[in-house]
Amino acid sequence: MAKIKVLYFASLREQLGYAEDIIDVPQAGFDIQSLITLLGEKKPQVKAVLTETPRLRAALNQTLVSFTTAVKPGDEVAFFPPMTGG
Repeated sequence: MAKIKVLYFASLREQLGYAEDIIDVPQAGFDIQSLITLLGEKKPQVKAVLTETPRLRAALNQTLVSFTTAVKPGDEVAFFPPMTGG
């Protein structure tokens, strides 16, 4: 197992009451969707926030990615709701 940093932004952070987690993940064969599942198993409040946010977005090492993108030890994954602008 290896550690990754998970960041929560905007309304996700507000709903959870904190901005980040450090979580152990398997060394290989692990993607963003698997991370969401693992977070939900370890922290039910995170599962509720991530699974109930329509069009949830994810970034891996500060680059937008799909939920099928692989995660490696030492990576930083950020979750945030879709943003709107004016």
